[in-house]
Amino acid sequence: MENLVGSIAIIIAIIVVLIIFFNIIPVGLWITAFFSGVRVSIGSLIGMKLRRVRPSTIVNPLIKATKAGLELKLNELEAHHLAGGNVDTLVDALIAAQRAEIDLNFERAAAIDLAGRNVLEAVRVSVNPKVIETPSISAVSKNGIEVIVKARVTVRANIDRLVGGAGEETIIARVGEGIVTTVGSSLTHEEVLENPDSISQTVLEKGLDSGTAFEILSIDIADIDIGRNIGAHLMTDQAEADMRIAQAKAEERRAMAVASEQEMKAAVQEKRALVIEAEAQVPLAVSEALKNGNLGVLDYYKLMNVKADTDMRSSIGNNKDK
Repeated sequence: MENLVGSIAIIIAIIVVLIIFFNIIPVGLWITAFFSGVRVSIGSLIGMKLRRVRPSTIVNPLIKATKAGLELKLNELEAHHLAGGNVDTLVDALIAAQRAEIDLNFERAAAIDLAGRNVLEAVRVSVNPKVIETPSISAVSKNGIEVIVKARVTVRANIDRLVGGAGEETIIARVGEGIVTTVGSSLTHEEVLENPDSISQTVLEKGLDSGTAFEILSIDIADIDIGRNIGAHLMTDQAEADMRIAQAKAEERRAMAVASEQEMKAAVQEKRALVIEAEAQVPLAVSEALKNGNLGVLDYYKLMNVKADTDMRSSIGNNKDK
């Protein structure tokens, strides 16, 4: 009984050791690499495990590269992976470049990948040019008519300028600037409609792909439409602005006239008050003159007759005016 228990314990221990061994050492991957013609030592696989690198991430792309005829080193691929690169995409790009007879070595491909660009997509665009469609671009000719243009730009990736070169956004912005300049230099919108190729020719002559990661092959006008009459709108807005200014000045003059009229009315009221005050002093003066003997009774009656005659004449004149 004791021998049976001991045998079972030994078997369990052996199984545990084998599980640990195959978990630490990827024997299956080593066998696959060996029969694929890739010489990878067990020590290298254990070292990758200790460096927390999944061996299949490095060995499988190396097998793929070897089968394609590329001579790559295990250490280079592992270093690229540790630097944050995508080893599988890098190897696919090198294979695609070799098939397309594009001069792309490992160092440049690794630099492109680490720069954040998709090196495989760059190789594909270099072989098969890409079409970039611009949004609708609004431009105004010299006669004030708005022209809306949409263009298609055919580009090819420039492998030598992928590191540090500008992207698609710069191409679109430069093409838009060229379209606005070309339309703006046209005397009328009819010239643009009659010869839309002039836009493509003018834009291409500017060398818009300078400093970018692409080479512009062609610029084709996909759509061209007529928009608003910007010149007429501007003239209308200017006329409205002038009218508002004239109205404001007229309102200012009216306000000044009203203020002047109010001042004149106030002055008249003040003078009228002075006249009334002076008239109120007349009876007192007459009374004082009679008391002092400076004015006789007959003179007083003559004065009253003259006043009555004046009042009658004023009344008759007012009735005639009515």
